[in-house]
Amino acid sequence: MALLNFQYRSEVLSMSVTINLLYPDAALCNAEIEDIPVLYLLHGMSGNADTWMRRTSIERYVRNTNVIVVFPDTHDGWYTNTPYGYNYFDAIALELPQVLANLLPKMSRKREKTFVAGLSMGGYGAMKLALQTNRFSYAASLSGALDFQDVESLVDDFRGRTYWQGVFGQQVFDRNHPAHLVNWLEEADRKTKLFIWCGEQDFLFPANQRAKQIFEHAEFDLTYSSSPGKHEWYYWDQQIQEVLKWLPIDYQEEERLS
Repeated sequence: MALLNFQYRSEVLSMSVTINLLYPDAALCNAEIEDIPVLYLLHGMSGNADTWMRRTSIERYVRNTNVIVVFPDTHDGWYTNTPYGYNYFDAIALELPQVLANLLPKMSRKREKTFVAGLSMGGYGAMKLALQTNRFSYAASLSGALDFQDVESLVDDFRGRTYWQGVFGQQVFDRNHPAHLVNWLEEADRKTKLFIWCGEQDFLFPANQRAKQIFEHAEFDLTYSSSPGKHEWYYWDQQIQEVLKWLPIDYQEEERLS
């Protein structure tokens, strides 16, 4: 895989942003390879565009695939258009795909070849992007913050109430707040396939169980699993391999993951 790092000025955010991406070597050398699938891989809180590359073996896992992997940077903005004027949702959901389309003419524009996944905050972002844009055919969450019902008691340990209200607004913990996934379902396309995993010792495990019930009730095509595990990279490195097996991407070798 070729590793690309670039910065561009985001018109949506009015600042320079950093993007990393992995690009199939075969597509660089073969002019006939086109319409390449793309996976947007989203970081969690305190992460950035480098985190997946530094904390997992993602480059090794996709080295024999035909997929482009994009690592955006949204700071700790929760892939959300915030009250303080930074529209991270629009930057990732609308602006970035157009930037990449201009930069990478071989990248597929087709929904069936466009995927999104993330962990923790990024799991929330993956589901939000998929459900609110209908741009992605597959969306995966690892230990995602998919329900805020139990989070209010944790705000003092995670940046404090001022931070959360700065991202989501004053009523973030109100069940009717638009940040809650149940409020995204009405306009969502049920054709999107969903993948959710969470460790059973993770503080977000109850939230993921509730999300499972919500998506099943809404009749989504959901692949859900849980296993012993905490909110740690050791488990996310394992589970991203399961996500890659689940996605409809091609491998050049018979042995898909090693």
